[in-house]
Amino acid sequence: MRVGIIGAGASGMMAAVAAAEHGAQVTVIEKNDRVGKKILATGNGKCNLTNRDFNMEKYYCAHKEKLQYIFETFDVVHTLDFFEKRGLMIRDKNGYIYPYSEQAAVVLDFWRRLLCEKNINVQCGSPVLFSDYHEDKKCFIVKTAEQKYEFDKLIIACGSPASLKNGDGLSGYALAEKYGHSIGKIVPALVQLKSDEKFIKAMAGVRCQAKIMLCLNGREEATEQGEVQFTDYGISGIPVFQISRMASYAIEKKRDVNVIIDLFPDYADDEFAKMVRFRYENMKNVRLEDFLNGTVNKKINLALIKEYGYKPDDVISKIGYNAITELMQGYRGLRVHITGTNGMANAQVCAGGVKFDEINTNMESVMIPGLFFAGEVVDVDGICGGYNLQWAWTSGYVAGKSAAN
Repeated sequence: MRVGIIGAGASGMMAAVAAAEHGAQVTVIEKNDRVGKKILATGNGKCNLTNRDFNMEKYYCAHKEKLQYIFETFDVVHTLDFFEKRGLMIRDKNGYIYPYSEQAAVVLDFWRRLLCEKNINVQCGSPVLFSDYHEDKKCFIVKTAEQKYEFDKLIIACGSPASLKNGDGLSGYALAEKYGHSIGKIVPALVQLKSDEKFIKAMAGVRCQAKIMLCLNGREEATEQGEVQFTDYGISGIPVFQISRMASYAIEKKRDVNVIIDLFPDYADDEFAKMVRFRYENMKNVRLEDFLNGTVNKKINLALIKEYGYKPDDVISKIGYNAITELMQGYRGLRVHITGTNGMANAQVCAGGVKFDEINTNMESVMIPGLFFAGEVVDVDGICGGYNLQWAWTSGYVAGKSAAN
């Protein structure tokens, strides 16, 4: 069985090894000058392989039952077993799985070794110029500038535009459309959010623990908690990344998008009210800047003092309890208007892709028998924490094994 794979990212390499281990003669065609380039950037260079805290709520997909069936075929346990049996030591950090050395380069070396051991033909620096199914020969034709290939089965694992320069990473969608597949709207996900709020620039560089709430047209859609980063263009951090997919689609639809930030996420409402009253009663004669000292980062305090029309030297007793309460409540409901997202080059993954209802549980096209898909090119994406790499391993393994069989 001749299996061709277009794309040598995480899912493409997994598909290649799975197909080879099930008896196929495998060729991988990669447009870049080397395999697995994106792997080096995953997990801040540590490569978060997967996560033990696994369920379907971690994923966005049109058909969760089908997705769960695919994951049951090759789940987190299968993934860890796959890596360890083939020589990759792993480290479990509260459920987040990394290579033991916490170096993404080790994972890439692992895959290079496997590709070599399995006698997989890897052709780098070879963008695909043409691909079609030849009815008479009953095979897939793939042409590059250097060569023409004939395959019994073809796997498209070209990845997405995420983390690439504008215009790159779209070839997989074009190939899928050539074969009659439809593509869901492509938007950045796991990406920073932009804002037009003036006070944001004054907070740039600050990182703090916060709870955030995404509001679309005034309606609460999602909440997250963790370290939020203020930048000169907007907000970032893992909690922001987790809601960015919904924000991206809402912005595309011209909806009103806001993020409400609670800078005191550890306080219940009654506890917070008591804290404000206590500080007011004991600090009536101090300046406002001193009253706020030690609550949150000084840059945030100065920005909000200005936003609410006060001065750092204003005395607490002259401001009054009600006004102080209103100001402090502003720290629990800091509204940040969102105008857009950073571009694809800044995104860790993207949402959208080949429609999932056009692919069966073997990752095979329901329209073109023998055509398979794997990884980011499919309209499946997960939250931060190793879930997108798990999808790459699972979809790649299932596609490779199915194509070989």
